[in-house]
Amino acid sequence: MQKRSNSRGTSSRWLPGGRRLLALLCTLLLLCTFTIFSLSSNISYPGLLFAAKDVCNGEPALLPSSSSSLLHSQIFGLQAQVGVLLQQLHNDSLTGSKPLSAFSDQLLRLAVSLDKVAGSLSNPSRSSLAATEMSQVDEDLTEPTDDENEYDSTGRVKSFTSGEVHNYISPKPNRQNGKKNFLGMEAITPAVGFGCAHMATHLDRFVSYKMYEMCPDDWDVAQRLILNGCDPLPRRLCFSRASPSYTNPIPLMNSSLWAPPSDSNIMWSHYKCKSYDCLVSGEANRRGFFKCADCFNLTKRGWEVATNESISAEFTIDEVLTLKPSEIRVGLDFSPTTGTFAALMRERGVTIISATLNLGAPFSEVIALRGLLPLYVSVGTRLPFFDDTLDIVHSILFLDGWIRVELLRFVLFDLDRVLRPRGLLWVDRFFCKKEDMKMYLDEFGRLGYRKLLWRVVPKTDKLGDELFFSAVLEKPTRT
Repeated sequence: MQKRSNSRGTSSRWLPGGRRLLALLCTLLLLCTFTIFSLSSNISYPGLLFAAKDVCNGEPALLPSSSSSLLHSQIFGLQAQVGVLLQQLHNDSLTGSKPLSAFSDQLLRLAVSLDKVAGSLSNPSRSSLAATEMSQVDEDLTEPTDDENEYDSTGRVKSFTSGEVHNYISPKPNRQNGKKNFLGMEAITPAVGFGCAHMATHLDRFVSYKMYEMCPDDWDVAQRLILNGCDPLPRRLCFSRASPSYTNPIPLMNSSLWAPPSDSNIMWSHYKCKSYDCLVSGEANRRGFFKCADCFNLTKRGWEVATNESISAEFTIDEVLTLKPSEIRVGLDFSPTTGTFAALMRERGVTIISATLNLGAPFSEVIALRGLLPLYVSVGTRLPFFDDTLDIVHSILFLDGWIRVELLRFVLFDLDRVLRPRGLLWVDRFFCKKEDMKMYLDEFGRLGYRKLLWRVVPKTDKLGDELFFSAVLEKPTRT
């Protein structure tokens, strides 16, 4: 059987889909070229949605809001199509086809040009502001409200109105266009979370600030965005604020692990409490938080005294570490915490990162002031760790009966992803209604982990209709 000629084999291989895809690429190429030419032209097109310069004073004419919105959507649609084709071309270019590489480079240049046009439309006065290092947007000091309508009259999600957002998310090509950097990329595209589209009003407020000056005191706005899926947030060109009376932290050497931090090192403006003594007090309503009721009391260590198995679901740290002698080195505590679990593990030579949010109190600040490492992340965020890298994951008071199983599945499989083979998942006092316990246990059972420690006991502090569940589970080796 005769082999096909090399030239025909190459042409069918470097463009998947053959002539149809080639025709589509050429059509899109012409459309992009026409769009860029039209938008960059000084000619005024009556009836078209293009921005033309005023022939009298040379100033750019502003588009009507409806026309501008439509034009943005058309350009972003083109950008999305170009992005998909670039990805396909990049994947197919691994075959080493020179014609494909040349076509891909040409398409990339058009994509960059489209991004520049979109950025110019988003903020027509950007260039003049940048020249004087002035802010692109004025600082918005109004307090965002939770009931702001994020949808237009047709029920669609509002688009971002801030040119700062559009500029941030546009691809940033390397200094030498068409040349790949050490990452193998011709351009870097900064990321924002998908949920930002549903929080456009709040996000526009977040990026309303004075460039190269002090950032607004608005971490609470940032946390609200993160909790609603706008994660990661866009970076900002401003300086973070600190307490005006900030002092050097307490030296490590174990003293900082258990000493109350100085009030002067915490910014209290967005907390009900205005001092550390208030956080330790027993008045939960005055403190502004209720999860982890005693975690700011650093005299309460926990996890060190063995408990009655029939009435307590708490395991000791030494009991767990004995299961894997000298094998537990690095891990994650995914809990509302001030770092006490991490401090106890540090005393035993184990490095623990504490993932938490500032839920009504300065959890992250206290963790850092104790000389430990806080990770500011939401339960809805993919963990920023590579696969199979952690020896242990511990969670308490974060995952319990409030969470629906649809979300719990994604959380558990993400924890499974970052745990190494034969690593430990420590589920610490998960609680829920008695009738729901089987449903949750079935979800943990999906992982196929080996049970090393296991307890289910009544939760007696309230109505008696809840159960505690604790377990230490070993991840299997999968190949």
